[in-house]
Amino acid sequence: MSGVPEVLHARFHRHAYPMHAHDTWTLMLLDSGIVRYHLGRHEHGVMTSFVTLLPPGVPHDGKAAGPGGFRKRVVYLDDTQFGPGLVNAAIRTPSFADPLLRRRVHQLNVALARRTENLEAASRLAMIRERFLGLLGDAPAAPGHRAGLAHDLRDLLDAQVVEGVTLEDAAQTLHSHPTHLVRAFTREFGMPPHQYLTGRRVERARRLLLTGEPPARAAVLAGFYDQSHLARHFRRMLGTTPGRFAGLKSTGRPTE
Repeated sequence: MSGVPEVLHARFHRHAYPMHAHDTWTLMLLDSGIVRYHLGRHEHGVMTSFVTLLPPGVPHDGKAAGPGGFRKRVVYLDDTQFGPGLVNAAIRTPSFADPLLRRRVHQLNVALARRTENLEAASRLAMIRERFLGLLGDAPAAPGHRAGLAHDLRDLLDAQVVEGVTLEDAAQTLHSHPTHLVRAFTREFGMPPHQYLTGRRVERARRLLLTGEPPARAAVLAGFYDQSHLARHFRRMLGTTPGRFAGLKSTGRPTE
């Protein structure tokens, strides 16, 4: 995904990182254990309730603070995600015990792991970026509620159900900031844009199945990556698999 050059999920029992630096921002969740590290000549500790953002170009180390090691999930973000003006703020306060932020970073990891939910991942990242900007003291002024913008984005999604649209392209087309787009759409329609697009694709696949298209072909024609990608969303929305739906539609029996 654009802006995310690497994702790392790892567990370490004894390994201790020596001092080193990345050329990316390091967004980390700790799923087990406690980690101690040095950053900017200060020692810090990380627990599982924290979200940590380490700035690029600043040396740090890291090791487990207990005998059980630690397990972490890291998303590396390129320098387009946060400006250089936030480096010093991140050095001063690299970790936050913020439940909402932690949930959003977890959701980003889940979306990235699937490798099929680019719009969802971009939307999650936009909201994470906004949260950090607020916590680090560089939040942009909040825009007013723009129903027209939300409807413009819906029209754009409706016009590209199969092809899809990236959040960055939508923002450029609609002359808005990606985070503003996500917020305006969610406020107006009660769901984020990626969820709306997925629902439209499921409905398209459903119609294709009713015309006799096999599930694998219906998945691709509806804009899904493959049949398993369709099946996951189809079951969640309709309570059955595409194959079972296709088999039941000719009998007239309910598909719940």
